[in-house]
Amino acid sequence: MHWHAYTWIGSGEELDREEERRPGSPEFATSPLPPMLTGDWLARPASRITATFDEAAQAVEWLATRYGTVRKAFPHPDRVGLPARLDAAGDALPRGVDVQWGEWLTGGRFVTISVICGPNRHTAHPCPIRRPAGTR
Repeated sequence: MHWHAYTWIGSGEELDREEERRPGSPEFATSPLPPMLTGDWLARPASRITATFDEAAQAVEWLATRYGTVRKAFPHPDRVGLPARLDAAGDALPRGVDVQWGEWLTGGRFVTISVICGPNRHTAHPCPIRRPAGTR
């Protein structure tokens, strides 16, 4: 198993464009918006991947770092807190469960911070980087 990291920051109003957030949409591949289902990140071009990890602990560390870059833009204190988020991520990722955090930021912006498992238990999308054994 391995993990791919994705992020998106934009106007919260953009999230209403649900059609382009679904793989069946003609705009899906080029849309900057986060998909409706976490595993559908894997159907996006590999260029959308922020980082790739072979160890879950590396992915959890990336989540902590990314969270730190946006935390000051939260309009209210985080009610969950980083330690609880990291504990949950550290438990979920090795079991093949995607982690996606979404938070409102000041100015009506929204951030999505995601780590997606590959292979993915919720979608049949192939890994955008790694090819199955025996293929070219």
